[in-house]
Amino acid sequence: EGMTSRMLPNWDEDLLLTRQWDANGHARGKLAPGGWVASTDPDGKTWDLFSIGYRNPYDMAFNADGELFAYDADMEWDVGSPWYRPTRVVHATSGSEFGWRSGTGKWPTYYLDSLPPIVNIGPGSPVGVEFGYGTKFPAKYQKALYICDWTFGTMYAIHITPQGSTYVGEKEEFLSRTPLPLTDATIGHDGALYFTIGGRGTQSELYRVTYQGDESTDPADLHDAQFAEDRALRHEVEQLHRSDLSANPESARLKEKLQNADRFLRYAVTVAYEKAFLAQQPPVESIRFTGRSLPPADVMSSAVMLSRLGVTGASAELLNGLHEIDVAQLPESQQLDYLRALSLVFIRLGAPDDATRQKFIAKLDPLYPAKSHRVNLELCQMLVFLQSPTVIDKTIALLQEPSGVEEEDLGAVLSRNAGYGGSIKAMLANQPDKPRIGYAFALRNVKEGWTMDQRKAYFEFLDQAKQWSGGNSYRKFIQNIDDETFLAATELERLAIEAAGARKPFQMPELPKPAGPGKDWTLEEVRAIAAEGLKKGRDFKNGEKMFAATRCVLCHRFGGDGGATGPDLTQLAGRFNLEALTESIFDPSKIISDQYRAHVIATKDGKVHTGKIVSETTTTYTVVTDPEDSTKVVDLARADIEEMQPSPKSLMPEGLLKPLNQDEVLDLLAYLLSRGNPGDAMFRK
Repeated sequence: EGMTSRMLPNWDEDLLLTRQWDANGHARGKLAPGGWVASTDPDGKTWDLFSIGYRNPYDMAFNADGELFAYDADMEWDVGSPWYRPTRVVHATSGSEFGWRSGTGKWPTYYLDSLPPIVNIGPGSPVGVEFGYGTKFPAKYQKALYICDWTFGTMYAIHITPQGSTYVGEKEEFLSRTPLPLTDATIGHDGALYFTIGGRGTQSELYRVTYQGDESTDPADLHDAQFAEDRALRHEVEQLHRSDLSANPESARLKEKLQNADRFLRYAVTVAYEKAFLAQQPPVESIRFTGRSLPPADVMSSAVMLSRLGVTGASAELLNGLHEIDVAQLPESQQLDYLRALSLVFIRLGAPDDATRQKFIAKLDPLYPAKSHRVNLELCQMLVFLQSPTVIDKTIALLQEPSGVEEEDLGAVLSRNAGYGGSIKAMLANQPDKPRIGYAFALRNVKEGWTMDQRKAYFEFLDQAKQWSGGNSYRKFIQNIDDETFLAATELERLAIEAAGARKPFQMPELPKPAGPGKDWTLEEVRAIAAEGLKKGRDFKNGEKMFAATRCVLCHRFGGDGGATGPDLTQLAGRFNLEALTESIFDPSKIISDQYRAHVIATKDGKVHTGKIVSETTTTYTVVTDPEDSTKVVDLARADIEEMQPSPKSLMPEGLLKPLNQDEVLDLLAYLLSRGNPGDAMFRK
């Protein structure tokens, strides 16, 4: 009651192949629509769902023309994987879907039933968002969208340019410092930009930003005349998204807009058609087709709409129409649309019978592999789904050749941290080959038809992939792909695989030991030796060794390696100074982040579980019970829980520094404060 939606509430996961949940348990069991944006009245009594498919749209702002822009978070544990989505700014239009799905299920930005961002930012932690309206800045900066990144201590100016019925964005680093844990920004009546820092127990501060220079700071025209007609056309269509729709949309005009090259306009038309179908209005009949009666783009759009609407009687007609399209003659963007449309027919309207399956294998097999890695990934998934007899051999050949694709995830980190690139540079040199990981991930669904040579090549690739650097979940995802593929084989096949040396069992590396002798360090003693001892002469490699020797590496990542039950510490210096760092080591329970707080859970059968809740649904809590091994997970039914309380004790143990001598303590502190840069002044002799 009181809840309406701009799009039909028939969202689903819409994944052709089986997904894996996050390897560390994050958002396990969470389903569509993910994060969302809604409009409401001042009393919060009526809600209209406006936009969906986000990881976490932390903040948003309207431009002068009434268009909404949201700053969406990434899942930094996914860095290095094909399903990683960087933090980004999106143009949140009426009924928009941005394709966040939990675990490996995140949609690529090219899926035609979703919309892309206007600009990718990269790894980070989105916080405040504000347009520069009212600033006494040059015109370009008056119109900019300012976004704050808490982790990297950076504020970006996003310069937004109209393009068709939407916009494109360009990011510019506006200000940064270390540490500078930004939280929010606003524009003052004096024409200055104000921002705050703090959070997670750090010191809060307020700053004022003004302009000094020769450029004019006279008030700029904040409205965009360019492409105003295109945006007006989209707005006209979006009026049909409203739940109080009473007007009968003109079929011919909608169909004309559906053929428009503007992706945001076509998407708006798709939503309008779906709303019209819901209202049982005549225009829905106009999207029916037979054979070659419509252009390929119309056939694909129709397949998406009728599949999402669940028009089961249209399945045969849709498949016939799709089969008649000459896919090889389509440009890459339409080949991707074709494969997505075909996927949705199978996902929403049912798996094909054997004759249809064989017909599409014969059609698509000759196209694989293609020149485009994106098309290859979609073809690989489709041919795995269709059980093509050639897909294993062709995909193994792709796994044995580097893709040559330059990835941006770690490069974005490096470009923002040129002054302290140390281990980040190492990560960049050792970054994953995401297209090949995508092929391997799809191929794990093939249960039969493997030769031993193919098995060996497949597991050899996964062994190579395990050596690459990525986010907290990256290597565990690879291990899960390895395990799932191995366990899908029969018991006899598994014995043969290991006997042939095709797969090596995973072994935990032995942790180093400190030289010592240790002592019962106090907070005051450590701060006293650090006052002078961190200025120079420290040993980066020994600090890295102590990070492992104190077992920190089992719970925390640093520079691409480590566990995941605690926060990634690579950018720790952006949030904590020496005082805050040492306090957290000696008194970890004083300030416990809500992200990493343990709970004590008693169940009705008398058992007590202590651990971190990594995911929850309406029926279940997922709890990691061992902070040093995030694979130790229990699923607890809500109905079986008798009592649940936040633990007053941190998962982080006390006395971590006791085994270390003075140099080892100082090297560890320097390492943690270095952001992984062995060239930091602390390591100069």
